[in-house]
Amino acid sequence: MNQSTTRMLTRVKAVYMFIRENGPVTTLEIAEEFGITDRTVQRDLNVLEYNGLVTSPNRGTWKITEKKVKIS
Repeated sequence: MNQSTTRMLTRVKAVYMFIRENGPVTTLEIAEEFGITDRTVQRDLNVLEYNGLVTSPNRGTWKITEKKVKIS
């Protein structure tokens, strides 16, 4: 795996953990927490949403789903 892919996956995991510990959270709160752009947050959230790990019940607000996740 190349370095940029590893960095992205590490960030996506961190975003998931942030939502799990602080959720529901807004896209802006995630961007500020990690010092990344709104667009980068959206890409990360798209990965998490595609895998059924987060949901946005209200536009721009995110929370985790009930899907079981093994964090390593």
